[in-house]
Amino acid sequence: MTERSFNLVVPLAHEATDMRIADTGRRRADRSGAVSRLSNRPGDVDSTITPVGPGTRTSTTATRTTTTRTTSFALAPSADWSGHAGFTFAELVEAYFDCRRTKRNSASALTFEANLERNLRRLYDELVDGSYVPGRSICFVITRPKAREVWAAEFRDRIVHHLLYNRIGPRFEKSFIADSCACISGRGTHYAARRLESKIRSVTQNWSRPAYYLKCDLANFFVSIDKDILRGLLLDRISVPFWRSLTELVLMHDPRTDFEFRVDRKLLARVPPHKRLMEQTANRGLPIGNLSSQFFANVYLDVLDQHAKHRIGAHHYVRYVDDFMFLHESPDWLNSALADVDAFLPARLGVRLNPSKTILQPVARGVDFVGHVIKPWARTTRRRTVSEALWQVAKVSEQDFLQVTNSYFGLLGQAPASHHDRARLANVVRDRGHAVNRAFTKTFRGAPR
Repeated sequence: MTERSFNLVVPLAHEATDMRIADTGRRRADRSGAVSRLSNRPGDVDSTITPVGPGTRTSTTATRTTTTRTTSFALAPSADWSGHAGFTFAELVEAYFDCRRTKRNSASALTFEANLERNLRRLYDELVDGSYVPGRSICFVITRPKAREVWAAEFRDRIVHHLLYNRIGPRFEKSFIADSCACISGRGTHYAARRLESKIRSVTQNWSRPAYYLKCDLANFFVSIDKDILRGLLLDRISVPFWRSLTELVLMHDPRTDFEFRVDRKLLARVPPHKRLMEQTANRGLPIGNLSSQFFANVYLDVLDQHAKHRIGAHHYVRYVDDFMFLHESPDWLNSALADVDAFLPARLGVRLNPSKTILQPVARGVDFVGHVIKPWARTTRRRTVSEALWQVAKVSEQDFLQVTNSYFGLLGQAPASHHDRARLANVVRDRGHAVNRAFTKTFRGAPR
């Protein structure tokens, strides 16, 4: 595992139960090399925490040195201390930073960070002694682009998900095919669109020959996943007892046993019963909204990827989560592949194709995939995505305006033929009194109207 250094921000001692006796002068001259100095991160305080002996603690910052003599219960572990666990404390810190990257301003993240070191140490101890159990989840419903039931784990549980993924994820991803996208570093929607466009150019000899595509979608995928099958796929490749146990705990945890419902009942009624995790049996379904679920889904569908490549013999195949695509010169070959997949999925994985979203047609008509439409000599953004961008930018609050708008400029900019769409978005931005650069790729704060 690649070593990383961190700047762990820890509150200064202010309560008797929070800190140990500190003596800043006694050990500073011969500080142990076994304790890793935690490097700076943007937005963090330059802080180094050095365990100097039982009941002793030193905390120094860039601007002041604080010595506090208080009562203590335990010694905080150094960054490379592992005890009897299958991981180091530094790995838990790394998982925390990965987790907070997009969640730092959430209420649960702020609560956790208020007593950061104590909470990390408590979580570490629970994982080591086997007393860790997932906490309460939050259930809510999103309505755009369509109604979905989402289950969000507690912040500390998300840290555990990142810890698990950081350790076991790379060994699985090494065996994934290059055409498996989503929840893999460097393989997002942009990668999937470029990968598909490259394959289309290959099968059509740079748009000089006719070809066809078969687009498939799995029906109610996340709530249809068989956990028993998935557990077998995971544990077959994990040998260390600690990681086997943690993987099984995260996978088999049922969020419906302890959750908080944060949604209007009227919104829940908009989610069809067959798409609700609440309506599934105990061994069925993964909660949408967790990193672990996205990773587990890739492991689950790697079985399909390997079958498509090595059994069906597909040379031109791409998958993004549960949407996948076959390309071929012959529509008969694609129909044969469809029959094979339609029989394979229920028998091996217990999932089925959605017949209403199965499409077989010439690529010259345009291929709609991961928000992009690929046509001869042009790749544009899907009309629905553009409409959503215009709607969101028109109504977003001034506080979130720059973040949301620049995100959409970046999203639209992924399609090479997007100048007209970015110009439309720029008009909405200017109507709200903000400035846009000449290339229509970024907005700047102006005087709102």
